[in-house]
Amino acid sequence: MKVVVFNGSPKADRGNTHVIVSALLEGMAKAGASTENVLLAQKKINHCIGCFTCWTKTPGECVLEDDMEELLKKYMSSDIVIMASPLYVDHVTGIMKDFMDRSLPLVCPQFEMGDVGQTRHVSRYEKYPSIIWVSNCGFPEKDQFAVLQLACERDIRNNKADIIAQIYRSQGPLLTSDDPELELALNRYKELLRQAGAEIVLKRKIPADLQEELEKPLIPEDEYSKGVNASWNSDS
Repeated sequence: MKVVVFNGSPKADRGNTHVIVSALLEGMAKAGASTENVLLAQKKINHCIGCFTCWTKTPGECVLEDDMEELLKKYMSSDIVIMASPLYVDHVTGIMKDFMDRSLPLVCPQFEMGDVGQTRHVSRYEKYPSIIWVSNCGFPEKDQFAVLQLACERDIRNNKADIIAQIYRSQGPLLTSDDPELELALNRYKELLRQAGAEIVLKRKIPADLQEELEKPLIPEDEYSKGVNASWNSDS
């Protein structure tokens, strides 16, 4: 099984998203998967210019010359793709959005009726990789991912891919904290991610009880909010 992560954090391997992805991949690799972590911040990805050349003159190929040709080959050669991005204004980062926009060559321009009674584009390929979405945010509660979750599910439906899991982590800044009082909670969370990675490789899903544990706050929400406010007030 080949698993490729496309990490859209501008902080690349210094961000909170990387902490989640790294632990998840550790569990996947231990369960026998081949893994790769692609840091989109280190790639050249131009904005889509909406020329539709990838649908007309060069079907399936973009006219822009950058790293996207290589990245889309990695995408399509994967069994599982992990789309990872911190939450920026209720959605993905600009880097990840460019990557998503530039995936247009993977579908055809023609319309067809989807499974839920909504029109979508016809698939260019018979088989697409399964998808896992990973995100974290600086807010205290999980409900902050509602918009991103809906957007991700629509994107996956449009590409005829199946979604294996969605892992959303509130209180994201704690993941890179050096506070010794958080060490136990962070180690436990990383171990849960490793378990989730192994379960995905072996069973292609995260058990409900493990998913529930993954979504629990790292610390009480009110305590987290007070700490964040105190930090910003001390810096001002």
